[in-house]
Amino acid sequence: MNRRAATNALFYLILIACAIVFLLPIYLMVLTGFKPFNEVDLKTMWSLPTNGLHIENFIAGYQQLAPNLKNSLMMVIPEAVLSSLLGSLNGYLLSKWKFRGSNLLFTLILFGMFIPYQSILIPLVMFMQFIKLYGDLPGLVLVHIIYGIPITTLIFRNYYAGISTEILEAGRIDGASLIGLYRHIMLPLSAPSFAVVIIWQFTQAWNEFLFAVILTNQSHWPVTVALNNLAGSQLVQWNVLMAATLLAALPTLLVYIFLGRFFLRGLMAGALKG
Repeated sequence: MNRRAATNALFYLILIACAIVFLLPIYLMVLTGFKPFNEVDLKTMWSLPTNGLHIENFIAGYQQLAPNLKNSLMMVIPEAVLSSLLGSLNGYLLSKWKFRGSNLLFTLILFGMFIPYQSILIPLVMFMQFIKLYGDLPGLVLVHIIYGIPITTLIFRNYYAGISTEILEAGRIDGASLIGLYRHIMLPLSAPSFAVVIIWQFTQAWNEFLFAVILTNQSHWPVTVALNNLAGSQLVQWNVLMAATLLAALPTLLVYIFLGRFFLRGLMAGALKG
């Protein structure tokens, strides 16, 4: 028993040490965000602000990022919803309506998860220019939806595979169509998977940088590109930059704070099994 207690204590100590290492950069970021510019120095980076908390850093950061925060919200919300719906439909068809070549099609869809962004940038830019969506937010939304289809399809297909087909057969006997079965039976049962997929897609699209900087012009930059430009100026106000970074991370943080329990329930319900 003592040996088991010692093992558990060592395990928790390792976890606490890892948490401290992970949280130290966040602590420094918060600390710097509340300091005046003249106190931002490597020698005093661990010291608390001497003259109180400087909220004006966050005001200045918000004023610089406000248009880009709006662009990010306008991009991630439709992207998360539409890619989730398309993944749900794909998962439904590929799990419950087997047809010739369905397994091959599913494999080809999953193959999209392993294509590096960098390898398709040039043809992607040319295609977006051809369809007149280059430089605008709708084009970026379209790209994120397409790149999100493989993972959303995988999650929903695995989830739907665990739902009894007898339910669908009963609905078919009652005269429900293909879409009717999805709308009245599968969709109401899909809440755990939708929680997982929407949170995942929201986070991925919000934090993405490469497509955003390549496919949008300055007036449509999301917050990640604008934040990078704040750090690339000649005179960097590190206190304002750290405050702006916290503001940029706030939406995804709030999503996991308020919806994290649904994310965990979705995982426990089998959304990532299979």
